[in-house]
Amino acid sequence: MKAAVYEKFQGPISIQNITDPIPKKDGVVVKVNATGLCRSDWHGWMGHDTDIVLPHVPGHELAGTIVEIGKKVKDFRIGDRVTVPFVCGCGNCPECQSGNQQVCDHQSQPGFTHFGSFAEYVALDYADTNLVKLPDEIDDATAATLGCRFITSFRAVVDQGKVRENNLVAIYGCGGVGLSAIMIAKALGAQVIAIDINNENLVLAKNMGADFIINAKMKDIVDRVKSHSNGGVHISIDALGSQETCFNSISSLRKRGKHIQVGLMTGDHIHPNVPMDQVIANELEIIGSHGMPLADYDTIFDLISGKKIDLSLLIERTVKLEDVHQELLNMDAYSNSGMVIIDQS
Repeated sequence: MKAAVYEKFQGPISIQNITDPIPKKDGVVVKVNATGLCRSDWHGWMGHDTDIVLPHVPGHELAGTIVEIGKKVKDFRIGDRVTVPFVCGCGNCPECQSGNQQVCDHQSQPGFTHFGSFAEYVALDYADTNLVKLPDEIDDATAATLGCRFITSFRAVVDQGKVRENNLVAIYGCGGVGLSAIMIAKALGAQVIAIDINNENLVLAKNMGADFIINAKMKDIVDRVKSHSNGGVHISIDALGSQETCFNSISSLRKRGKHIQVGLMTGDHIHPNVPMDQVIANELEIIGSHGMPLADYDTIFDLISGKKIDLSLLIERTVKLEDVHQELLNMDAYSNSGMVIIDQS
């Protein structure tokens, strides 16, 4: 099969012909119809993820069609259109048994722990635990937006943040995760303040419903957030992952507010400074959010079918598999407004 492969971190990504995957007894092989380009793929290519063994095929936000199936798979058939959360569970550990596959003790992640979806085909294990059948009304490119950024935002906003109508929510970073969080928070009836350094992203955030937008290149970002929220927000989400956005997100909260850390903290940002004096004095909560359990997909599909959320708004453009190398090179410049999807259908 054709796949995008890198043989060293930060090295060139070339299109190669490699061996087709074979499904395990409990797994499937999926023909990839569309797959998203995510900043997590950039982190992996940079060498920030210790699970990756070289040479490697990245890619984890996918939608496709099952073409081969293991003999122990019960719930799926060849020809089913499916997607998969980027954190896959084993189905047997205590976390999976409690319905929290997103923190599985033996989790796997396509594009990280094994070859991913920047290829014609991808193998996925524990199919009955991890695969999600796609409704006919959701096309492949739109479904690929779910795989990481949207579902991560959904859990952060709905399950971890417990955003409610009329809550004031600040979202730091308006890439794919942040824009998804804006759409979800607005669908729940919240008021949203969007913060980013890119004016094009802020325009998109406004178009997706943000009530206020703030360019993070300006001074006194926290004061501006507090001004728009009468002293602080109920929930603040760091959708980027940096020392500055983490600190500012926590500092933007009103008393007893919640900070949700979604953006990955890597490199020099892995152990950020935290305004612990504010956390103690104001009884703030700091909550992590990582992926999403399968049970939440039905709620997402209901929001889409009810037209409360239009995922197509998240897609900036589609590209070919051959464009992956240049697209990853550009990712650290934060030049994209919305999601880039590799459309292979």
